[in-house]
Amino acid sequence: MSPKSEKLPVWDLEAIYANEELWQQDFEKIRPLTEKFASFKGHLGDSPETLRDAVNTSLELNRLVEKVYVYAHLTLDQETGVDASRARYGKVESLLAELAPLEAYFTPELLQIPEEKMKNFLDSPELAFCRRHLEDILIERPHVLSEAEEKLLGGFSQVLRLSGTLFNALNDTDLEFGSIRDSEGKSHKLTHGSFRSLMENPDRETRRRTFKKLYKVYRSFRNTFAAALEGTVRRHTVGAQFRNYPNALNSALTPDRVPESVYRSLISAVHEKLPAFYEYMQLRKEVLKLDRLDMYDMYNPLLPGCSREYSFSQAEQLIKDAVKPLGEEYGKFIDLAFKQRWIDTPERKGKRSGAYSSGCFDTYPYILMTYKGQLDDIFTLAHELGHSMHSFYSNRTQPYIYADYRIFVAEVASTTNEILLFEHLLSQSKDPAFRAYLYAHMADEIRGTIYRQTMFAEFELFMHESVEQGIPLTAEMLSKKYFELNKEYYGPAVEPSKEIELEWARIPHFHYNFYVYKYATGMSAALKLAANLRSGEPALREAYLGFLKAGSSKDVLDIMKDAGVDLSTPAPVCDALDYFAKVVQNLKAELAKC
Repeated sequence: MSPKSEKLPVWDLEAIYANEELWQQDFEKIRPLTEKFASFKGHLGDSPETLRDAVNTSLELNRLVEKVYVYAHLTLDQETGVDASRARYGKVESLLAELAPLEAYFTPELLQIPEEKMKNFLDSPELAFCRRHLEDILIERPHVLSEAEEKLLGGFSQVLRLSGTLFNALNDTDLEFGSIRDSEGKSHKLTHGSFRSLMENPDRETRRRTFKKLYKVYRSFRNTFAAALEGTVRRHTVGAQFRNYPNALNSALTPDRVPESVYRSLISAVHEKLPAFYEYMQLRKEVLKLDRLDMYDMYNPLLPGCSREYSFSQAEQLIKDAVKPLGEEYGKFIDLAFKQRWIDTPERKGKRSGAYSSGCFDTYPYILMTYKGQLDDIFTLAHELGHSMHSFYSNRTQPYIYADYRIFVAEVASTTNEILLFEHLLSQSKDPAFRAYLYAHMADEIRGTIYRQTMFAEFELFMHESVEQGIPLTAEMLSKKYFELNKEYYGPAVEPSKEIELEWARIPHFHYNFYVYKYATGMSAALKLAANLRSGEPALREAYLGFLKAGSSKDVLDIMKDAGVDLSTPAPVCDALDYFAKVVQNLKAELAKC
């Protein structure tokens, strides 16, 4: 059956609220609960019992807010043009903004409780259920300022974030890139959304003109983008200095209890494995029959004729077969995702673009995507199911207070599913062209997720260390460093056009405060865990399922170590890039058969 003719699944949001009246009833409970929570202000240090009651009220409030919010945002995302959905979402946003000041007292007041008194509180049976939760807040004690200083910084919080707001306004709203004509004479409006698809165009001249036109606009605004980025970096560095952190990197990693060595060793490990990346770039150059490989030649497929079309039912079966190494129970839970309609797949006017897994403790972990029958759509579905199963296992195993897992590990389960699907598809095909297509897909995934994100991480570290040394971030300096890094990472087979020096200006993640390294560590962990699962050893499978169940009940590095990956060492990254080298060799071998 063609995906164009079959009926595609849509969400069952009535599983959250059967009707609007039930949602409204919960919505109206938010204000009284917030006021109840606010009533504990000034009393957190009275006794363990009082603090316990405050924490329980906070959990009850947050749990209700999440359910109300998730329903509002899911109904809006499935049909953004519906007035009732926009109004519902707006009501939630407005109420939460109005009530936020009533909740803001908790952390500052908790941190003001004398250390010895707080230690006695934590040892009390009344607070045993939330001890780790409180310790995660108290870890910030050495970095908390006086009440007057905190109030002053709080008042400036919106001002300090204006650099990010400026970037978003300029990048997402004000920039106009015009239009591009492809090789067939068809005009395409050049936008952030269309840029990637145009960079996949098999016609090189279309790619070149798209690339140059986009960066010509960025060059016109390079000084504004540099000023915005410097503002963001200075916010990070000055904030770290005020709060007595040794540097901005340490400040960003402390909440996850990740040492700086993890970040720095990632960069060193990737540098050590750059030769394998250079070999892939050389192979790409040869297959595309180019005298010089440019940065606009990175996304067009090596074997465009190998794409296949799959019905949704075929996609479902492929994924179920691919995840069999996770065991029978996991398979049953995957089946629930389809039977209980966690997934919304049809393309329709007004539906939010992109793909995500979203939900909360009291809902299904819903998936939004658009299914068009391409292999990439199946990988997307497998990826989002990985997120959803991670949430499902955490929610059914952990109490609410520890069910939500950290962003540091958020991409591990999703990427593991993609790798299992890749290996399953390989095992089912003997066609050299299709196998080469799959190997190229995996090579590009690792290129984009480990090599490229590590290059970003190194650039981000350079920016912060420059500002910490009193060096201003000018457009010229940023462009020079970015071009040098790009040359170093992509190697001798790539002769990049000068325009790539401005790529830093369009990367929103540089305003996120040391976030991108998590993509690289996440995929490195996933490659190791997928190999463990494919071994068939029950103990390794149980260790992986333990990771899915852990939520935030332990430190992230301990959770990953229990699962079978020690991210405190560079070994997982090195192993991942050795896997990449084998993928490139296998790609060469399959291409030789074509």
